[in-house]
Amino acid sequence: MGQAATLPQRKGTYVMELHEWYRKFINECPSGLITLHEFQRHFCDGTVGNESSEYAEQIFRTLDNNGDGIVDFREYVTAISMLIQGSPEEKLRWSFKLCDKDKDGAITRSEMLEIMQAVYKMSLAASLTKANPLTVEECTNWIFSRLDKDRNAVISLEEFIEGALDNDWIREMLECDPNTVKVERPQKIHSPI
Repeated sequence: MGQAATLPQRKGTYVMELHEWYRKFINECPSGLITLHEFQRHFCDGTVGNESSEYAEQIFRTLDNNGDGIVDFREYVTAISMLIQGSPEEKLRWSFKLCDKDKDGAITRSEMLEIMQAVYKMSLAASLTKANPLTVEECTNWIFSRLDKDRNAVISLEEFIEGALDNDWIREMLECDPNTVKVERPQKIHSPI
């Protein structure tokens, strides 16, 4: 199941961290496998409750590399390791998969809006946003206008990565780093809105 794990090789603490991740995973999922329902329950309990269930479903779908409806430890630890220690490009590639719901290799405005709504809903519930944020639609439109370089109404993987790397605010929005998820007006950037 899953794909071969390419995990960072840090001396000393890496083996201990991997063991701890495995222990927690097996403690929560004794079978060594986790279903969508179980993942949502654990994710929602660890975040902001039911407000995060839509985002949890998107994350689960992205973790489930082989599409069998179950996440095994290898799939789980590969993604967690990459999100913690991956390069910006690796994180953005994973984030692209998260947004590309139909897995056709392109993100439509509606796919981007759907993930932004889930993140926004969770961020508001967790009080991660400031008092006067952009609306979800404004944020989606602004990001889409910056990333869809060829104006063909979809964002390719290349456009996604290049556009996000060229704009710190967009990169932070899309990198899947819980410490940088926010929906507020970008600084020092003139919004077309």
